[in-house]
Amino acid sequence: MDFSKFHPYVYYATKYAFYRGQSSLNRYVYSSSIYMVTEGKGIFGLRGQQYEALPGMMVYMEAGQPHDWIADATDPLVHVCCYFDWYYVDRTEVFNNHAAPLCYDYAQLRTELVGEAFPYPLPEISTISAASMLNWTDLLQRSFISSEHTTERTFLRSMAAQSHFAVFINHFLTYSLQERHIPDPRISKLLERMEADLMNGNAIELEHYSEQLGVSRGYFFELFKKTTGLSPVQYINQFRINRAREDLLSSNLSVMQIADKYQFNSVHYFSRMFSKYVGMSPQTYREAEASSRMPL
Repeated sequence: MDFSKFHPYVYYATKYAFYRGQSSLNRYVYSSSIYMVTEGKGIFGLRGQQYEALPGMMVYMEAGQPHDWIADATDPLVHVCCYFDWYYVDRTEVFNNHAAPLCYDYAQLRTELVGEAFPYPLPEISTISAASMLNWTDLLQRSFISSEHTTERTFLRSMAAQSHFAVFINHFLTYSLQERHIPDPRISKLLERMEADLMNGNAIELEHYSEQLGVSRGYFFELFKKTTGLSPVQYINQFRINRAREDLLSSNLSVMQIADKYQFNSVHYFSRMFSKYVGMSPQTYREAEASSRMPL
């Protein structure tokens, strides 16, 4: 699965209060959606099955799933909700008035415009504790945005909403996946420090990082490989090689200077490692890329 395309994008997020006994028609959302019941009660229907909707209920739906809501006749529910795609889908030519459109008849659903599912299974219905409810709703409320499309007048507001939504979706995935598929958060924070050290030219001592985690060197290597798919040494070398590739393409530094800049022991060792990761020597790579950019 290529995760490089996944950049969650929220189209519409808001708080919605139902009227007494109000029901919504069975519907299909073109984007994924998350709902959190904050007050009242009612019934939530998903693919023909009904669930009691009470405060703390969190619903996640992949795009295109049939669902409906029925509010209680005396204590109608309130939920906060958001409609988003795991990466931006432009539907404006077909639905020029709605960023996250709904469909009420499956026969009319434009399946080619339905957003892509997340690559790992996520629980559709879960319960948030009362103690954490305020934190959840606060995170999502910062992402509240109207359904209007981004224009020159709404761009900055939309950009701020996307930033807040990124924090919310990170919180949601950490909660939902329970670290079954996503990286160990300890290693994620350590990677930030490691990359900062690499960019600042600081000495890289793997024992120092394992000590920061409070684990043995062997367990550190195991966690690191599980999280990144690479050993620490492979990760460091790949990081340096990728930075070196940028300099080969966009700077006047010599191969020797680039090897020194990224702290390779010698230009020969740099060339050998570069060939291992890229498939050609640094000089050949520079010449090949320069040739490919020349006008015909």
